[in-house]
Amino acid sequence: MSLITDLLRPEMAFLRYALLVGALSSVALGIVGTMVVTRRISSLAGAASHAALGGIGAALFLQQLALPGLSPMVGAVVGAVSAALVVGTVNLCAREREDTIINVVWALWMSIGLLFLNWTRGYVDWQGYLFGNILLLTRTEVYMMIGLDVLILAPTLLFYNNILSMSFDWTFAELRGVRVKLIYFTLLVLTALAIVLLINVVGIILVIALLTLPAATAGCFTRHLWSMMVLATVLSCLFVVAGLLGSYWFNLPSGPAIVVLASMVYLFGLGFNAWRKRC
Repeated sequence: MSLITDLLRPEMAFLRYALLVGALSSVALGIVGTMVVTRRISSLAGAASHAALGGIGAALFLQQLALPGLSPMVGAVVGAVSAALVVGTVNLCAREREDTIINVVWALWMSIGLLFLNWTRGYVDWQGYLFGNILLLTRTEVYMMIGLDVLILAPTLLFYNNILSMSFDWTFAELRGVRVKLIYFTLLVLTALAIVLLINVVGIILVIALLTLPAATAGCFTRHLWSMMVLATVLSCLFVVAGLLGSYWFNLPSGPAIVVLASMVYLFGLGFNAWRKRC
């Protein structure tokens, strides 16, 4: 009751926005996270998240140089999407080792961002981008998260069978006439967009954990893609909301609290899976 009373107070709008954005982000986390885990491209998502820092640094530098209205989040979108497309293109066309490409893009984009931040005059709260601050969200982030959910949910429902075949057997899907490359690049772009918006929730460093842990946990209890997406969405919502409330009650950083909770449940899922196989 005290929590409900606190949430209804006018000065607690920041916590209401945090809970709402956290709940809305669970749709993006559940769907995109499931596809990332099943396609085994978590490291690619990691490169996109750290590449976002390159775009943020460039945007902050250009704000002072010539474009005062440029938002750092626009730069983050450019950095994350470009990194994802570069890795995907080189991996498919050049047949290079994916892990090597990912590491190069990861380091290069992030280093570029740090150089731009170094050239930016004045104080820059770069730790806010690295670790996030979900308690500073506004109504704008709520609308952006709703838009992202619609952008992800619509093609997933329309092309579910194609996504299912591509996720588990690329060659078979290609032989059936599925445009697997188009779906693959669409997945990369959606992953990058989800990462950029989730940076505000837990930051660049922890966003991959929040993107993969709910889906990986769901994979311990289900074997169907659709049920994995649904369960991952529910788990994401529980992790974010429970982590936020726990950080509020015990005065903890919200991002790490969410990830620690998700990790503990994932470890329980692994133990349950091992016990079920033995039985």
